Amino acid sequence: MANLVTILAFLFIALLVFVPLIERFAPRASPEQQSKISRWILPLVGLSLVVALFKSFMS
Repeated sequence: MANLVTILAFLFIALLVFVPLIERFAPRASPEQQSKISRWILPLVGLSLVVALFKSFMS
């Protein structure tokens, strides 16, 4: 149980450090890039749901 708490604490601290750094230094996507990416999001989510359903039936 102590190992789990240690891992969770480490992940929480890492998130507190890395999320602001990523938000500050990440390049901004142009509206054209955002529209290209958003076109693929729903089909990929659907595909991942189908794959997860298939994996749950096979195991």
